[in-house]
Amino acid sequence: MSSNEHHEWLKSRDWLAVQDVLFDLDRDDDLLERKYKERDEHGRLPHHWMAAKAQTHTHVLAFVGVESICYNPEALTTRDNKGETPIDIARRSGACAEIIGLLSLTPEEARSLGWEGMARLYAPVAHWMDEMSGWIKSRSYADCHKFINKHNDELVREVLKYYNSNLLLLVAQQSQVYSDSLVFLALRMIHRYPLSLSAEDPEYTETALQWAQDPEFDACLEIQQIFSLDPTHITSTPFPTLLLHSLPAKYHEIYDTYNTVCQFLRLTVSPHDNAELGEQSKVDLPDGKHLAIRILYDLNHNMSLGYAICGQILSFLKPDPS
Repeated sequence: MSSNEHHEWLKSRDWLAVQDVLFDLDRDDDLLERKYKERDEHGRLPHHWMAAKAQTHTHVLAFVGVESICYNPEALTTRDNKGETPIDIARRSGACAEIIGLLSLTPEEARSLGWEGMARLYAPVAHWMDEMSGWIKSRSYADCHKFINKHNDELVREVLKYYNSNLLLLVAQQSQVYSDSLVFLALRMIHRYPLSLSAEDPEYTETALQWAQDPEFDACLEIQQIFSLDPTHITSTPFPTLLLHSLPAKYHEIYDTYNTVCQFLRLTVSPHDNAELGEQSKVDLPDGKHLAIRILYDLNHNMSLGYAICGQILSFLKPDPS
């Protein structure tokens, strides 16, 4: 028995090389399935080597782990020449928690969960990139916005960064038809991760702007203009300013409500109260006037939070019609 390239890549922790093969649109799934069932001279499947080298978690490693199990669920209970299963090796070598959890599944559990279930649990960044990809291709932008609204900025940013910012590249390829929702999505994406504008497609080495301008895709003018922005400009420009410039109607829809709430909260603060907005040491007290200051502080520093709750606050402030 001899090792194949997947044994070698996993042995050397070259998760990216494996990912590139697994993401290849022209991949041969039957061939990959055979490779993930091949043993090397130690009687090890590729899964055994992944388990031995997976001490440091990365999103790519998590994706590779899930994919490898999909190609051979029986590997979870397969023993090498020393009688060790992948989970035995993972525990002994101090693998990261995500790989420990993944390799702790039984083959039956893995088959029942499938790719989506395992990815949601152990590779959420890859899972959400896959979900977002489907929504972008079907132009279901409302679902993309729901994802951004619902999840914390750290997860959203990791999803946008994943696989060389593939999602923004996909937007560039699917933006022939203009809509406010599409432009708003593009703005939210580049605002959360400006460097995605300079990221290149790993296979064709083209940026989002180059894809958008390619005659094959010919993205709408508004998307081409947004993708022409410089990442440093985005970093130094507040999001409301970007939105007002590119989508004024959406700006007023969001920030008129936001500003109304902020104005009301400012009026609830006693003019004799010397606490200042944004001074954290003075916004932690729970009494009413300091609570108003704290809400203002939170709204000004978390626009997603502000947008989500402003409508509820305004409805609460409306007089009871009875």
